[in-house]
Amino acid sequence: MARRYRSPLDLKRYPGFRPLTWVCMIFLYAPILVMAIYSFNAIRSITVWGGFSFEWYAKAFQNEAIQSAAINSLTVAIIAATVATCFSTAACLGFLRGRRFKGQEAAFGILNLPLMVPEIVTAVATLVFFLAVGIELGLITVILAHMVFCIPFSFMPISARFEGIEAHFEEAARDLYADGRQAFLHVTLPLLVPGVISGFMLAFIVSLDDFIITNMVAGPGATTLPLAIYGLVRTGFTPEINAISTLLLGVSIIFVSLSHVIGRMGKG
Repeated sequence: MARRYRSPLDLKRYPGFRPLTWVCMIFLYAPILVMAIYSFNAIRSITVWGGFSFEWYAKAFQNEAIQSAAINSLTVAIIAATVATCFSTAACLGFLRGRRFKGQEAAFGILNLPLMVPEIVTAVATLVFFLAVGIELGLITVILAHMVFCIPFSFMPISARFEGIEAHFEEAARDLYADGRQAFLHVTLPLLVPGVISGFMLAFIVSLDDFIITNMVAGPGATTLPLAIYGLVRTGFTPEINAISTLLLGVSIIFVSLSHVIGRMGKG
């Protein structure tokens, strides 16, 4: 009996699918595009176009509060992403290469719990924990909170890369008298590097853009860039805020795109 194959589903053939897609795209991205355009406005208005200018970008770079907040954001993001990536790599080794252990499914669920729990709940729980153990709020608490929150985001691309590495590579290294450490360092890790870099970049941008958790656990002197933008909005909306937000958006797009591209490198 001949085997029957179904052709791929073409959603574009359904009536109304294309215009609905365009409506959703415009609704999502039109405000962002307008914000980016008015960040180059020559006048202070955020609704009337007065010519093209880089004035607001120059003012944003000269603003000492913005500079301090940017340094804090980069410090938190680099440390949090580095630690989260190390933990995620170790977790992938345990889950995907180690022996199965009792409660492994529960441990996997707990590791990915921050992805499922609303961020405001995570923020409040983290704040309550810091207050309960007597840790003074500041840049350290922001870093600790971001390290935990970023682990599942770095775990996803690393685990996806790990699953694509066949076990026979390590078995071949063992046949050539390599021990477990040598097999990992000289065989598994080089194949895993694109996933590790991708996980680091994703965790970095998640930490850099985070507002809710940071707003809860930040103390005096721990203002990050999203908190600085929020503070400026409360005092009055200016094209300078558009400029800062556009720069942050551009960095996010670059990092997420590079994370995707690097994560796909060498999969063949």
